[in-house]
This record gives sequence, C-alpha cells and structure tokens, in this order.
Amino acid sequence: MAGRRRGDDTKAEIRKVAIELFTEQGYEATSLREIAERLDITKAALYYHFSSKEDIVRSLFTEHLDALDDMVAWAREQPPGPELRVRAADRMVDLIAGGGLPAMRFALANQRVVRDLHPGRENAFERLSELFKIVAGPGATVEDELRMRAALLSVNTVLLASQGLDVSDEKIAETARDIAHLLLP
Repeated sequence: MAGRRRGDDTKAEIRKVAIELFTEQGYEATSLREIAERLDITKAALYYHFSSKEDIVRSLFTEHLDALDDMVAWAREQPPGPELRVRAADRMVDLIAGGGLPAMRFALANQRVVRDLHPGRENAFERLSELFKIVAGPGATVEDELRMRAALLSVNTVLLASQGLDVSDEKIAETARDIAHLLLP
C-alpha cells in the first residue's frame, strides 16, 4: 500500500482484497499471510485491523447492515411518493453494486462460512421490511406494495443471476437499475 492511509481506508482495502482471495481460492484455503502479501503489508499490520479471517467476514456483513440502517434512516427523511421509490431503487443498486457484488460472489462461493459467521442476519429482513414500509408510503395498494418490494429485491436477484456471465460490474449495475425501475409502481 503506497503512502499512509487512514485506518478506515486500510480496513476497506483489507476487506476488498480478502473477499477477492476468498472468492478466488476459497475461504479455508486463504491465509492471513496471503492477504497481507497481496496488500504488501506485514501480517502484524493486518492483525492491527483484523484479528482473524472471521473478523474480516463479520466486518463485511456489519458494514452491509450499517448501510441498510443508513438507507432506512435516509428514507424516513424523504417525502413519500413516486420519486422516493425511484431514488430508493437507485440507492439499493448503489448499495449492492458498490461493495455488494464482490460480497455476493464471496457468499455464493463460501455459503457455509456465510451461514456460520453472518451476524444479525435475522435483523436484515427486519431492516428491509421497515424500508419497504417507508418507501411504499401510507395507503399503498397491495399491488403497489408488492411491485415496490419486487423492485428493491430485484437488485439482489439480478446480481445473483449475473454469476457466470462475462459482463462488467458496471453493466450488471446498469441492468439491475433498469429492471428495478421497470418494476416500480
């Protein structure tokens, strides 16, 4: 890593490289030493930020849950209506496409690890349910509510469906956004 980085930047870079290696080689086959070598840092420097591979994975999921919390808080502050639905779909694409594609690839390649280490997975649905309720707005019809939920959830579906396609992450995000917009009420 060239130059001095802030701690958060270093942690983000460690997560990024670790997820790449876990996906390429498998979680069990990847060592902290390999992660440190890929980053061109010492193992001690890696340990300063994360005590174990498990700590890296937990941090990734905690970061995702925090981002969902931020999205719910943002939605609460917005006026209800069609514009909120479009902006929420766009934010969902940005959330998932930003760090979500590598994390999703990791999750698909390492399902047991995700099942064992994912903190707060029972609360992810609660967060999404709250987001759905806010974005749908008061008095939404059942069809509007379901279309809005389908639009937001379609982002994950498109990302899952894209596995194995020879296409850029940017194209996947663009397509996810287009499909989500088509589903919105």
